[in-house]
Amino acid sequence: MIHYSVIPMDVIFEGMETYEPKFIEIDQGGVKMQIEPISGFQARIVRLFSCNPQDYLNNQYAPGTIISYSPVVEATLTF
Repeated sequence: MIHYSVIPMDVIFEGMETYEPKFIEIDQGGVKMQIEPISGFQARIVRLFSCNPQDYLNNQYAPGTIISYSPVVEATLTF
């Protein structure tokens, strides 16, 4: 990759080594996908894990799309 800029490379790529995205796998509308949470109830679609080709043609599931979701915490009860 060639990058031409008047801005020093150190400034452009600052923090790149420490960036660790947090991905979550969810099932939204019957489609399993990987998302990156943005805020409490919003996330960005990273990729789909579907075997159905029609899911990839659906604009609602395109990578980069912002969706709303409700995080679910599973509790384990032991007696």
